[in-house]
Amino acid sequence: MKKNLLAQPFLKWAGGKRQLLPELNKYIPLKYKTYYEPFVGAGAFLFDLQPKKAVINDINSELINCYNVIKNSLDDLVEDLKRHEISSDYYYNIRELDRKPEFNELSAVQRASRIIYLNKTCFNGLFRVNSQGQYNVPYGNYKNPKVLDEVVLKAVHNFLNSCDIIISNQDFEEVVRDAKKGDFIYFDPPYDPVSDSSSFTGYSLDGFSRDEQRRLKSVFDRLNKKGCFVLLSNSSTDFIKDLYKDYRIEIVSASRSINSNALKRGKVDEVLVMNY
Repeated sequence: MKKNLLAQPFLKWAGGKRQLLPELNKYIPLKYKTYYEPFVGAGAFLFDLQPKKAVINDINSELINCYNVIKNSLDDLVEDLKRHEISSDYYYNIRELDRKPEFNELSAVQRASRIIYLNKTCFNGLFRVNSQGQYNVPYGNYKNPKVLDEVVLKAVHNFLNSCDIIISNQDFEEVVRDAKKGDFIYFDPPYDPVSDSSSFTGYSLDGFSRDEQRRLKSVFDRLNKKGCFVLLSNSSTDFIKDLYKDYRIEIVSASRSINSNALKRGKVDEVLVMNY
């Protein structure tokens, strides 16, 4: 099946992998069976790879709802996206919905439309929630944000329906439980913070501590024993390099565009860890 180049991330996402794709592409196994991505985020690698058979997952239920709606209810989503207004007052009304009881009455389509709208019009294209799980990014004040990118949404819809793609919303450990020998798993967890202030784990309520990084390493070990191909990206901290010292580690340089401090956007070292 020919790759559809229009299928690409429909959201901007902290830790998105678009800049890292040239490096990731160097390390794709020549042959694999099912592709697993337990921290799919905006799906840059998924849409670049376009595997025929995949299981994609994220702990963020609002994000996974977007994937399901694009797959199953695209026409309704497009219609709903057309009704949004570009103004600060309207933005904050939509943003505040998750603080109100009527949020639970929104349909899956309305929820997906809300997330896409907020993502396209908020400051610097962040998805971030506070400790109560409420969206808390300020308005971006852009002149002409593209809230509805019908071409991309349609291409993503076609990809999700033309291939065998399972969309899941659970813990990363659960989602790879059935992975078998010859399957390819790509882990892109929330990164180990390079400094105390750089921790960006605001897109899921529970954060991702070093204990979680260690739990991920033990899942990596189990998949390795099963004969899966396992690839992981993370920040190039001493903690991560020590954790995975028994595996192949490649240091790569990635551009980081999402940071409220412009000086901190730019090249940072990351690691790619693999068992092959």
